[in-house]
Amino acid sequence: MEMVVGCYRLTTEFPKEELFGLVAQIRRSAVSVPSKLAEGHGRGIDVDFVRFLHISYGSLSELETQLILAKRLAMTDEKSIEPLLIECDRLARMLSGLIRARSKASNRLTGSSANDQRPTTNDQRPPEGA
Repeated sequence: MEMVVGCYRLTTEFPKEELFGLVAQIRRSAVSVPSKLAEGHGRGIDVDFVRFLHISYGSLSELETQLILAKRLAMTDEKSIEPLLIECDRLARMLSGLIRARSKASNRLTGSSANDQRPTTNDQRPPEGA
């Protein structure tokens, strides 16, 4: 939730013409991460929870990309964005671990394989030229 608050605070400083562009996208992606976790957990079924963990992970990846783009477009600076990028990386690792653990638990119950259900962690950000 702190990441969401940080994203909202960061985007208040963006140009007003970006209100319905990158500002909206960053805020929507940030809010989606904990929202999908809550929705998946609320369903009470591991298979559904794992699916929503994957969706949350995807939203987090979108957010990271959008933050890097905002920096490259000079809407913010490295000092302002770095804590959020570090938090994205930390959350990606946590989600990846949770996906692995829940997939294994779910697969023990259903007897299926979890090999293709694990996202890779964000050990590195996309190259600057990407």
